[in-house]
Amino acid sequence: MRPSRWLVVLSLCATLTPRAVAAQDPRLERRLDSATVAALEAAIDSARAVGLPAEPLVQRALEGAAKRAAPARIVAAVRLLALELGIARTALGPASAPAELVAAASALRAGVRPSDFARLRRRRSAGLTVSLAAVTDLVTSGVPPDSAAAAVLALAALARDDQIVDFRRAVERDIALGAPPAAAAAVRVNATLQDVTPGPGRRP
Repeated sequence: MRPSRWLVVLSLCATLTPRAVAAQDPRLERRLDSATVAALEAAIDSARAVGLPAEPLVQRALEGAAKRAAPARIVAAVRLLALELGIARTALGPASAPAELVAAASALRAGVRPSDFARLRRRRSAGLTVSLAAVTDLVTSGVPPDSAAAAVLALAALARDDQIVDFRRAVERDIALGAPPAAAAAVRVNATLQDVTPGPGRRP
C-alpha cells in the first residue's frame, strides 16, 4: 500500500468513534436505550480486550432489562461482573473456561475468597465449574463461606463431579431437616470421603 493510502486509512480510523469500531450486540439494542447500550458496549469491549468472556456480561444486561431495572443499575451490574470475572481469572489462571469464571464470580459474590479458587485449581486439574457451583450452593443453603470452600476442597482431589453434586444435595437435605449448616457439611464430607471413587484429572 502506498503512503498516501496509509494516510487515508489512518484518517478514517481516527474519525471513527469507539462505538462505531466495536461490534454491536443487537440483543442489547432491542432491549435498551442507545445511551445505556453505549455504556454497556464500552464495559463489554474493555472486558473483551483483556480476554474476559463477553457473553456473561451481555446476559447480565439482558437479565436486568427483563427485570426492568434502572439503566444505571444495569450498567453497574455489568461492570461489577466484569470485575468479578477478572478477579476469578487471576485466581484460576488465564486458561480458565468461561463457565469456570462465571461460577467463580458467583462464589466470589457469595463471600468465597479468591485464594480458595487458586487452591481448588491446584487440587483439581479437571473442570472446576461443578465444584465452584457447589460451593456457592452450600453458602446459599447457610453454610459459612469458609466451611463451604473447605468442604469442597477436601473432596476436590478425589471426587467426581457427580459425587460432589450428591454431597451438596445431602448437605442441603440435612439442613432442611434441622442440622446446623456447618456441621452438616463437615459430617457429609467425612461420609463422602469414605465412598468417593477417584476420577480422571484428580490429584491425590
